Amino acid sequence: MKTLVLLPLFLSICLCAQDTLDYEGHEPVAGLSYDDRGNDAFRMVFYNVENLFDWEDDSLTRDESFTPDGDNHWNPKRFWEKQRKIAQTLLATGGWDAPDIIGLCELENRYVLEELTQKTALRELDYQIVHEESSDGRGIDVGLIYRPDKFELLHYHYIRIKFDEEDARPTRDILYVKGIGVGADTLHIFVNHWPSRFGGHLVTDPKRMRAAETVRATVDSIFSVVPSANIVITGDFNDHPEDKSIVEGLDAKHKLEDLQQNELFNLMHEKMHKEGTHKFQGEWGVLDMWIVSDGLMTGKYGFKVQENGATIFKAPWLLMKEEVHLGHRPFRTYQGPKYIGGYSDHLPIILDLKVTK
Repeated sequence: MKTLVLLPLFLSICLCAQDTLDYEGHEPVAGLSYDDRGNDAFRMVFYNVENLFDWEDDSLTRDESFTPDGDNHWNPKRFWEKQRKIAQTLLATGGWDAPDIIGLCELENRYVLEELTQKTALRELDYQIVHEESSDGRGIDVGLIYRPDKFELLHYHYIRIKFDEEDARPTRDILYVKGIGVGADTLHIFVNHWPSRFGGHLVTDPKRMRAAETVRATVDSIFSVVPSANIVITGDFNDHPEDKSIVEGLDAKHKLEDLQQNELFNLMHEKMHKEGTHKFQGEWGVLDMWIVSDGLMTGKYGFKVQENGATIFKAPWLLMKEEVHLGHRPFRTYQGPKYIGGYSDHLPIILDLKVTK
């Protein structure tokens, strides 16, 4: 049944690729050609789906704008259109086979994940859900879905980011997932959505640094028990690869010759100034990243990052022409207050691992 679902989708993707949009002079469609990854391949995806709310008012959160009577006039029709488009995109990131693990952020609740996995084209793949409500004021969370035939979930928990200021607003929790890739070894996965830049650097930089330090402390505790641990850190960091939170807070290296045991490597650093996952005031930035442990770079412990293993998924339908600046930008759901029916203001990112056992 899965073949029947994916083959028509692949054919439609090929047709779309014939009319490909230019992506700032770079190859616009990554991973859309025939992609037989084989039994030793393991694909992960992260996608900021931008305000995936249901249309019901939650009295405990500030979600009023995403209701039928709210500023965005959000309703079941728009909700299901967005769900369909997210499912289309997630399936396409897998090429001929759907991704094994998908991290997501900007989810309102578990319900939106249940509808995504059970009532769209994803339903044939039996994706299982990892999700809990966070303390974010708007009610948006991070979550993860996975294929149980490819990944055995062992444990998960959410990590609260604690700020020094007593009046600091709570932010999204960090999701930590531990499991075993079929035929391989244990993976430790962190899914992040760090505090936004709204309010300026002076106010928000310390918050992202605290998020980075929170992740790094947990990473170090894992390394202290399992020095060879396979660790994947992903998400929307709301910072760039060269920013202090990434370079100092996470201590993520970007030169392989500098990488030592129990250290982290940022696979997305090399993409700076070439391409991006998000566009702001006409400039592409890499806010969504894959950061991995040294063991995943050497491949000694069950998994190895494949050559060119970290990519930005630039399908043509995810982009639209800029009205003010040159080139294209992500095709989002709203342009200011106007509903335009797009996908997200971020592009998905892909990580390909190879089973080395």
